[in-house]
Amino acid sequence: MMTLSEELAWRGFVNQTTFKDLSVLDGNPIAFYFGVDPSADSMQIGNLAAAMMVRQFIEHGHKAILLVGGATGMIGDPDGKKQERDLLSLDEIARNKAAIAAQYRAVFAGQQFEIVDNYDWFKDIGYLQFLREVGKHVPMRQMLGRDFVQSRLREDGAGISYAEFSYSLIQGYDFLHLYREKGVTLQVCGADQWGNSITGVDLIRRVEGVETHVYSVPLVVNRTTGVKFGKSETGAVWLDPAKTTPTQFYQFWINCDDAGVEDYLKVYTLLSKEEIEGIMKQHRENPGARAAQVALAVNVTRLVHGDDQLRIATEVTDYLKGASVAHVEGEALDALRQEIPAVKATNNGAIAEALVVSGLASSNTEARRFITENAVSINGQKVRRENFEPADFQNGRLLLRRGRAFKDSALVELG
Repeated sequence: MMTLSEELAWRGFVNQTTFKDLSVLDGNPIAFYFGVDPSADSMQIGNLAAAMMVRQFIEHGHKAILLVGGATGMIGDPDGKKQERDLLSLDEIARNKAAIAAQYRAVFAGQQFEIVDNYDWFKDIGYLQFLREVGKHVPMRQMLGRDFVQSRLREDGAGISYAEFSYSLIQGYDFLHLYREKGVTLQVCGADQWGNSITGVDLIRRVEGVETHVYSVPLVVNRTTGVKFGKSETGAVWLDPAKTTPTQFYQFWINCDDAGVEDYLKVYTLLSKEEIEGIMKQHRENPGARAAQVALAVNVTRLVHGDDQLRIATEVTDYLKGASVAHVEGEALDALRQEIPAVKATNNGAIAEALVVSGLASSNTEARRFITENAVSINGQKVRRENFEPADFQNGRLLLRRGRAFKDSALVELG
């Protein structure tokens, strides 16, 4: 079994850190924390990358404190933002906190961890007390030197409020509080949180005279495009099934690029080095089978959504790829209807009308052109006729497609 430092290096989790030698992580267990602000009601797969690194720390014996930022979420992290955030209502923050905590429990199922909320220790701190205990120990030069502050204060910048300017002080105090109350000596964070995290290290050193550390997860980059990994055609890929359905989630992973799939397997799954090497050997021998992408999609979807939703996602994907829809039923049928338009037709109805009603064509003229150009298929078979036939319907339904893309499909049901 690899040590933690070896595991982090092999999986590509080595990035900025205050540790001079990562082998210190291979010694006695330490308490560390990782936090997510409730700026939304779900984590994205960027957060998931950091969470998977956290799992490596846990599985190698370190004690995890998982923070939901009820206090920091009331302000919002300004780093990377060109203008002031809109403040969330207290009800929105409460809902988001509950959602993030639920996702922690899913991603870290079976592991030992503790969930905390920084609102619990901030709600009773007075303004003067905070200035004396925190503000007194944070140099203005350090805060003014932050890149996002400089960009906001430039002549063409949007400016920055005192609240957002003070955000890093709140996060710095989190680290101090958790050091005092939980013995936390390490913050694990995303690459974009480096500056905020260093504030806590500096604060603890000045107030307590103790050396603490930060370890950041690198950004996952799409090797094909060179941009930050984690976007789909419809935007961010969320862990919440109401925002990104399990089928969409599964398909995002199964459509990943060949150039980066090995990296994604290392970052986003718990598969061992030997297992991933075996999958990649199989993938290189027959790239068309996409064994690596299938393994990635199966493992990440199972981790986030569980076995039942994984089964439904794979079933729906098979239907969209051309499997017979005759026997789809129950949750899988509901999921299929959620992924593509579902319309009603008679067993001799006009195909062009179904194309228009489903949104696969903008007009009857365009629909007829698609049919004439041999761009329309029923249950995977090309058709150039005007009307459906009774034999097209399998158990009262058929799959209508314009072109080859999954998204250009519709479920047509008798009714």
